[in-house]
Amino acid sequence: MNISFHGADRDVTGSCHLVECAGKRILVDCGLYQGQKEITVENSGDFGFEPGSIDYLLLTHAHLDHCGRIPLLVKRGFKGEIITTAATRELARLVMLDSAGLQEEDTRYKRRKARRKGKDTSDIQPLYTTLDALNATDFFGRKAAYNNPIQLDQGIRVTFVEAGHILGSASILLELEEHENKRRVLFSGDLGYADRAILRDPSDPPRADIIVMESTYGDRSHKSLTPSIEELYDAINSTHDRGGNVIIPTFALERTQEILYYLREGCNNGALNKHLPVFLDSPMAISATEIFRRHPECYDEDSAEILKKGNDPFYLPGLHFTRETSESMAINQVSAGAVIMAGSGMCTGGRVVHHLRYNLGRSKSSVIFVGFAAHGTLGRKIIDGAETVKIFGEEITVRARIFTIGGFSAHADQQGLLDWHQKTGSSTTTYIVHGEEQAMEALAPQLSNTSVVMPELHQRFKL
Repeated sequence: MNISFHGADRDVTGSCHLVECAGKRILVDCGLYQGQKEITVENSGDFGFEPGSIDYLLLTHAHLDHCGRIPLLVKRGFKGEIITTAATRELARLVMLDSAGLQEEDTRYKRRKARRKGKDTSDIQPLYTTLDALNATDFFGRKAAYNNPIQLDQGIRVTFVEAGHILGSASILLELEEHENKRRVLFSGDLGYADRAILRDPSDPPRADIIVMESTYGDRSHKSLTPSIEELYDAINSTHDRGGNVIIPTFALERTQEILYYLREGCNNGALNKHLPVFLDSPMAISATEIFRRHPECYDEDSAEILKKGNDPFYLPGLHFTRETSESMAINQVSAGAVIMAGSGMCTGGRVVHHLRYNLGRSKSSVIFVGFAAHGTLGRKIIDGAETVKIFGEEITVRARIFTIGGFSAHADQQGLLDWHQKTGSSTTTYIVHGEEQAMEALAPQLSNTSVVMPELHQRFKL
């Protein structure tokens, strides 16, 4: 029995872990690297294993940094079975198709730019195409239900457990047996925390010998939720009093729906203008919201009760969905009073970049960050206080007010991670992944009664 690490190792994107047992090879997640431009090379490089040798791919959830390289895996020879929850299956299809479309669009742009300079364009190719993404969906097999074990093979059993991170997200327990050796290996996936809107709380984890745990916020505590909601409302109201727009870079999955939920509450209870104009300018977020409506089995009691009463937890009177590019461009004619939610959350691409171009230089406007932004991303530069940023080759002076509201994070903070880990029992080894080194180094000394390892890329260990 062996485990090896092929992504999100001393880094916060590109999750990909490989378990070998009883002649079978099981991959947990296959995510895209995100951030600086040189990451393009990492995405297109070798996986660190032969894709055709993988028998099963277990997917914890549908964020791009966990599922975004699945089409490339299939393109390079994967023929196994992908197993995940029903909600993750729908969301992953959406995410992979969106990613392929963005890569094709970026490729067309780079080819046009190269042709203008008289350069050869034959080497300018997308990582994968829309067809590759569609082909990848053919390999999704059995649907996992929470807490229902699935027998993968002789000596290999898997159980998906509610992680409370995004719709359909799971921690994954692998029960392994090879010869006389038995191991229980638990992958946290990305962990949420209790008392958030819409989703159920994370389930208590099963006991395990080996833990593979995320550490995104291993070095900090979150603001509590109620003050964060109030800060959101205050930021919106003060911006509108100044005569500006609010830009919220947001992830299409979970964060968008959560913010819509709280905007609806604010409009209903008088904290916000009842007819507040809100533009959801993200085709993927719009589609994801429709998928959320189809999976009330993932909701907590409060959200389920809203649905039972015939109400939509994501509806507010001034909400506008803008799917078409022309509709998105028209938003830039709105100079004041609008809340514009658009992706991507880290501002690495997508429509939010265009809205930042029009609003970052306006002192009347505000940008509200409600999620994590990795080092090297445009979002992180703005959060860290950059006076100017480059957008589409143009230097933009940052005059807008910048808000960072941490209470909306979909990730557990340090105490949440420690509490979750403690419930797993006396594990012999804990591998810390999916975090920047600073976060890992802060978390590691806090973990007791376990040997802590921070694996490097492609490092392999015996279980």
